[in-house]
Amino acid sequence: MHIGGYFFLTLLCLPTYPASAETLAPEHVPGAQTIDTHSAKSLLDQGTVFIDVRKQQDYDAEHISSAHHLPVVSDFNEQNLTALVLKENPVVIYCNGIHCMGSSKAAQQAAAWGWARVYYYRDGIPGWRLHHYPTDSTKR
Repeated sequence: MHIGGYFFLTLLCLPTYPASAETLAPEHVPGAQTIDTHSAKSLLDQGTVFIDVRKQQDYDAEHISSAHHLPVVSDFNEQNLTALVLKENPVVIYCNGIHCMGSSKAAQQAAAWGWARVYYYRDGIPGWRLHHYPTDSTKR
């Protein structure tokens, strides 16, 4: 086999990646505290309000037990958030994990609106499932 053949064979063995790099959610959000799954569970057990900002179909399929649904693309606004949690109370915001930008955007916005204790649960529903914590479904 000549050098060109080796080069081509090497290219075939390399992993392939999409043309654009996949966007990961930021690790930190201005005005919010990033929490891990164990901290999220502890906050849930203390009665902290959880906000799921995913699409309706994702929420219907599975969500953290007792989480309220405010899709970031349609219903996440100051008035709707205020109806669920007062600005002086803590709130946990999550979506579909590190590949979902919704919770970082919503957490940053909630802080900008004046919520003082915003918890950004970056691992979201995948992290919750990984630890076998309780979820609900609204599928009929």
